[in-house]
Order: sequence, then structure tokens, then C-alpha cells
Amino acid sequence: MQASITESSTASYQREITRLCIECALLLLQHGAESMLVELLSARLGIALGMDNVESSISANAVVLSTISKGHCLTSTRKNTDRGINMHVVTEVQHIVIMAEHRLLDSSLVAKRLRNIKPLRYPRWLMILMVALSCACFSKLNGGGWDASLVTLLASGVAMAVRQTLTIRQTHPLLNFCCTAFVATSISGLLLKLAWFSHASGVAMAASILLLVPGFPLINAVADMFKGHVNTGLARWAMASLLTLATCIGVVIAMSVWGLQGWA
Repeated sequence: MQASITESSTASYQREITRLCIECALLLLQHGAESMLVELLSARLGIALGMDNVESSISANAVVLSTISKGHCLTSTRKNTDRGINMHVVTEVQHIVIMAEHRLLDSSLVAKRLRNIKPLRYPRWLMILMVALSCACFSKLNGGGWDASLVTLLASGVAMAVRQTLTIRQTHPLLNFCCTAFVATSISGLLLKLAWFSHASGVAMAASILLLVPGFPLINAVADMFKGHVNTGLARWAMASLLTLATCIGVVIAMSVWGLQGWA
């Protein structure tokens, strides 16, 4: 009887740890961590909480994770939903795993801290300002004068506001990128037609859509493929390529509608 109770409590504890490990993996994957980091941190968390081994299989839209303890294997699956890149979440999960490894947190405290993780969101106005300034700086660094930088500042600022609004309304990312590129190209191109900016460099049009470059997904895609997660890497690469294509379509539509000249 005592052995049966002990076995039942052990199985219950393993289920709890399995759930924590897959929640850890899911948080990381949803917020932009590379696949190797997801696999490594979920395994470290499980081992820190008493499991003999933790194995996981990661794809673009799901996580399958198994824990092994005293010869018993328990597997769980969770569907992945992209929640946007947020390194604050990834960092917080890393801190929790490290604290669990140093025996500063038990399973209940780990569960509580994972539940309390909230993505860090900067104010909208600050995001718009910093993105606009960065695009304007790119324009200046690539041969544009102060007038071209001002055009880029205005166009990219409005485009970022449009992108944020579409994101809040949960617009499909491809449509979001296409509309944002259309707005950025339209504003920069039409401003360059004004007498005040008639001598400004056409590099302003190109710089105004730099906020749409999917750099992070592309970096993660290459990192995944180099580290053996080829399927996940290809999926991320395909999505980044589609986002780039959507951006190009938005640019071409704007140039066709307004009769804008090509980029200088």
C-alpha cells in the first residue's frame, strides 16, 4: 500500500515537472528564442527539478517534450502560437532556470514565476520615435542629406504607427507588412516630389522601409539550421522570405499608384 502511494506521488510530481518544462519551452519559442536554446533550457529545468533526462522535439508550430524519471517516461505536446519577439521574456525564463539549478526555487516557485512573466512593452510613442530616428540615421549614413533624413524620419514614423495599429488589431503579418511598406513608400515618395525636398536623395525611400527588415527571424533561421534544427530553421526562413515579399509588394504598389521613381 505504501509503495503504491509513493509511486502515485512520484508520477504526480513527474507530471508537474513535465508541464513546467514544456511551459518553459513554449514561452521561449513563442517569443523568438532559437530552437537550441529552447531545447537546452527546458532540459536544464527538468534536470534541476529532479528528472533523469528531458528530451524535446521542436517544430515551427508545436513542441513535443518527454521527461524520464526512474525508468518512467511522460510525454506532453503543446501548440505554438507566435507572440512576437520579446527578449525580456527569454531573459526572465533563463533567470528562472538558473535559480532552479542553484536550488533557490522549487517546482511550485518555478510555476509561480513562469505564470507571472509579462512581456515588456515599451510605450508606443517611444517605439515610433526610436524607429524613425534609426531609419533617418541609416538614410544619413548612406549618403542622404539632412533633407532626406527628415523625409525618412516622417515616413518611417508614420509607417511604424500604422504597423503598431495593425498589430494591435491582429492583422495577418503579411498584410501588415504590405500595408506598412505601402504607407512608408507613399509618404517618402510624395514628400520627395515637393519643392522643399526636390533635391533630396532618393535613398530616403529605401531607408523608410528598413523597419520591415525581418533580421531577427533570418538570424534565428540560420542559427537553427547550423545547429541541427533544419526543419524549424527552414520554416522560419520561409516566413521571413514571405514577409520580405509582402514588403516588396507594398513598395511596388505604392510606386505604381503614385508614379514614383525608382530608388536612387
